[in-house]
Amino acid sequence: MGAVSTAYRLRSGDRGPVQQSPVTCGSACLTVARMLVDPAFASWIRTGRPHLPGAPTGDTEGERFAAYERVVQRRTNGLFPAGLHLNVPWPRALGTPPWGAKRELEFGAARRGTDYTVEVLRPDDADALRQSFDRLVDVVAEGEPGLLYVGASTLPRHVVLILPGDGDRMLDVYDPGTGRVDHFRRDAMVERRLGLSGWDVAWFSIQPVGYGRRTVRVPATDFDPAPA
Repeated sequence: MGAVSTAYRLRSGDRGPVQQSPVTCGSACLTVARMLVDPAFASWIRTGRPHLPGAPTGDTEGERFAAYERVVQRRTNGLFPAGLHLNVPWPRALGTPPWGAKRELEFGAARRGTDYTVEVLRPDDADALRQSFDRLVDVVAEGEPGLLYVGASTLPRHVVLILPGDGDRMLDVYDPGTGRVDHFRRDAMVERRLGLSGWDVAWFSIQPVGYGRRTVRVPATDFDPAPA
């Protein structure tokens, strides 16, 4: 397959890929999350090399990214998510369900064996949101990002990727709607003025539990380990 020496990284001020359809913000975040922990996969997305068994077709970076978004969405929204456990199916037109995203992170879109949990943020008051942000800082480590579902006061509408920042008590955020990576600030979450693709309110986080690792069975191919 050939060695791939350059790790893929995103930090505040960088530009990442843009989601390739209106309903694949979650799939885009999960694709980028996999790029961060798998140099060969990141190289395939960006250059088409190395050739990975089972990879979907695509002549350009955008086409390959879009093709893998569709692979991810089949898993997160279908009956059999990553890991081949039964899933509650979800209409693709409604985006990525939190439970499917959690499975995808646990089975290859983060470091192997990392457990994730879903935390509900929408009902929290300011003090609880401060504590939730501080927990995110504690558990989001290099290679183990989190997801944040954001929206209006009535509904979650968008998914972003939470990344470790460069300094103490800092986080970064990748917004697949724009491709931008910016600092993710506690006061913006607490005051519900996130401004991520026009959405301000934090609804759910999907985050590492912050301890231990499991031994997981790696599928023969990461591209489509489950029936469509």
